[in-house]
Amino acid sequence: MTGPRIAVALDGAGWHPAAWREPDARPGELLTAGYWTDLVREAEAGKLDFVTLEDSLALQTVSSLDRPGERTDIVQGRLDAVLIAARVAPLTSHIGLVPTAVVTHTEPFHLSKAIATLDYVSTGRAGVRVQVAGRADDNRHFGRREFGEFRLEDAAEPAKPSPLADLFDEAADYVEVLRRLWDSWEDDAEIRDVATGRFVDRDKLHYIDFGGRWFSVKGPSITPRPPQGQPPVTALAHAAVPYRLAARSADVVYVTPFDREQAASIVAEVRDEQDKAGRGAETLHVFGDVVVFLGESEQAAADRKARLDDRFGAPYSSDAYVFTGTPAGLADLLLDWHGAGLSGFRLRPGAVPHDLTAVTRGLVPELRSRGAFRTEYEASTLRGLLGLARPANRYTTV
Repeated sequence: MTGPRIAVALDGAGWHPAAWREPDARPGELLTAGYWTDLVREAEAGKLDFVTLEDSLALQTVSSLDRPGERTDIVQGRLDAVLIAARVAPLTSHIGLVPTAVVTHTEPFHLSKAIATLDYVSTGRAGVRVQVAGRADDNRHFGRREFGEFRLEDAAEPAKPSPLADLFDEAADYVEVLRRLWDSWEDDAEIRDVATGRFVDRDKLHYIDFGGRWFSVKGPSITPRPPQGQPPVTALAHAAVPYRLAARSADVVYVTPFDREQAASIVAEVRDEQDKAGRGAETLHVFGDVVVFLGESEQAAADRKARLDDRFGAPYSSDAYVFTGTPAGLADLLLDWHGAGLSGFRLRPGAVPHDLTAVTRGLVPELRSRGAFRTEYEASTLRGLLGLARPANRYTTV
């Protein structure tokens, strides 16, 4: 592709807290398979690269200052993102499926086989977005760990020891265990020879023998190597410490610039961390996150967002840039920031279905008219869509 890659981030009725109250919203269906299938099929009809599905260990909040579950005027409760993806996978054919998985409090062995299974169910379209969880509310769901004071400002200081830095270092080890477990079966380990009675070649299953500060995992996995070999790993990053995680461990990192200059600066910082991690020769996509409220005119988009804000009782703000305008105006922005080094974008629809269909039926044709987006899928796997080769198995002996 000559233009940017495009993904959408799906979360409930949309990213605006009042989106569930829109006339075309479907709040009574948020916990149904059909709802999520319809959204992903719409994204696939637009030939988007992939969808991400939000998840967490706590009830939804509007800001980090809120206590989970306190608000009664926003969507509360969600389905498990990995299981949604597995349900939707057989009903789609090309789009990548990237559920969010919390890697704090959970075990990499479990997630490795869940994502490998998703890769089989989707015939090679699985990925995963790894997310840390350090709030005391999250800890109390499990009762096994306390982290100490969790300060978001520590994310900007990678050289400073802190509970937050520990969480991201743990996440890096977690991803390393995932990757080793995915490789613990060689591609041809399954023989399935009825005549000789040999189903598997035991010499092609490997102990990973991972030992670190947080995990001690022997392996091998109980699930054969996924169709993609390594499903793409993605992560959201706002500052130096999570940039370091992405540079060490991810195939795609989502970042949150607010203008072109900041986009270029963030890309440079990520590339520097990538070089420090010894991965300078590898492909690491940097996607910009943008919340979108789209309309046929700039005024129509602004009026709709104002109506949502009025229903919620406060102006909507986000960790990411909030774009309010037309699909053509959004295309201008994305192509400008693409020129600053971002390889793609993860768009967060303000309200669903309106802003999702405005992306697939408004933005996509606009980008195509400029020769900046695909007209057909050019690959059958998520790695293929991202231009990532299928990696060799680290345990295979030549």
